[in-house]
Order: sequence, then structure tokens, then C-alpha cells
Amino acid sequence: MFSLDFSGKVVLVTGASRGIGKGIAEAFASLGATVCGTATSQKGADAITEYLNGKGAGFVLNALEEGSIDALFAAVSEKYGAPDILVNNAGITRDGLFMRMKDEDWDAVITCNLSSAARLCRACVSPMMKKRSGRIINISSITGEIGNAGQCNYAAAKAGLIGFSRSLAKEVAPRGITVNCVAPGFIETDMTAVLKEDQLKAWINGIPLKRAGQVADIAGAVVFLASDMASYITGATIDVNGGLHCA
Repeated sequence: MFSLDFSGKVVLVTGASRGIGKGIAEAFASLGATVCGTATSQKGADAITEYLNGKGAGFVLNALEEGSIDALFAAVSEKYGAPDILVNNAGITRDGLFMRMKDEDWDAVITCNLSSAARLCRACVSPMMKKRSGRIINISSITGEIGNAGQCNYAAAKAGLIGFSRSLAKEVAPRGITVNCVAPGFIETDMTAVLKEDQLKAWINGIPLKRAGQVADIAGAVVFLASDMASYITGATIDVNGGLHCA
């Protein structure tokens, strides 16, 4: 019998103040997990604590600040114990044509979207190896698979996350740890709500399922990969994009 009961599990979700990260955090909380969500400010962290309603807490993580990963891991471990499940969702965009892109915009996106995720994996893997159990799910993007003009930095980081996850999966598999990616396509969030109607229609028309994805679509894939149902899946990337990848 398959179960989606995460009681007794500590789940760390980065970038959980809104959108996809919030949806993932709420999904795990509804399934019995203790959830630790991160935001870039104390106000955001407090908001996470509020919506988790006793099923976890919010923590501050600014991935662009040196030492932030170690501080976060120490704070989470002290309060709840080392995470059993890690979801690397935090990310930023600093779009622009590559020939005009400033070094600081390249570096910031690579640091936040790739390097900080790798560092958090390293922090979490050690206790997971001791327990001979663990789940790591990294949120990539369709942009990392097919590219997008004006997002060379973002595409490089998200593609790098897929390659990193496959390699780490091979290293930690003997200790019962799985590492996978979820690559969202066009997902309806507050960030996409600012698009003009003609822009939105253009996106939708290019999706075979003819609709934008919902946060719940991504949360469902993440929960599946963290569950016992996915115990034999590692090094994989699940595309959740309504068929956009094959359009």
C-alpha cells in the first residue's frame, strides 16, 4: 500500500514565501511533515511561520550572502533536527541579452540558483548518509532544457542544476539517498500575473494542453519524488510543462 504520510519527517523548502515554494511547503505540511521554509527577509520568514500554522516555521536565507547556508542549516537542525527532505526552490532572474549582461547579473543568478543549492545539498547530505535515507528535489526549469533568449544566466544555472543532480545522485545512491529534479514550464503565479493578455495568450497557445500550469502541479510532482512511491527513481528530471517541452 502506497502512503503519502510524511509524519515525523523534516522538510526544508527554500524560497517558500510565495508561488511554487509556498505551494510545496503547504503540500508537505498537509501531509504531516514538519516544514522549514525560507524567505530572504525576516518579514517573509514570519509570514511562512504564520501560514504553516504550527506545522513548521520560516527561516531567513539570503543565498547571495556568504555564510547564509551554514547559518540556515544550523538553525533548522537546532530547532527540528537535520532535514530528511530538501527541496531547492529559491531562485532569482536578472534577464538581459548576453552581450549586454553585466558580470554581477551573471554571478548573482549562478550563485543563487546553482551554487547555493549545491552548498545546501552538501550540508544536508552528511546527516542523510548517516541515516542511510534522504530525498533531494531540485527545482530546475524548462529554460534549462531548451534555453530562452535573454536568460543565458538563468538557463545556465538551471541546466547546471540538472547535471549536478545527476552526478550527486550517483554518488549518494549507495546510502539510500535519491536526488531528482522537477522542471516546471509556464506556471501561473503572482509573477506571471503581471503579463499582458496578449503575452499570456501567446504562451498558452504554445502549450499542447492549452493551459498554464498550476502551483499544485509542481507540488504534486515534488511530493511524489519525496514519497516511497519514488524510491527507485534517482538522477531523473520530471518535466511538468503541459507538453511544452515536446511542442
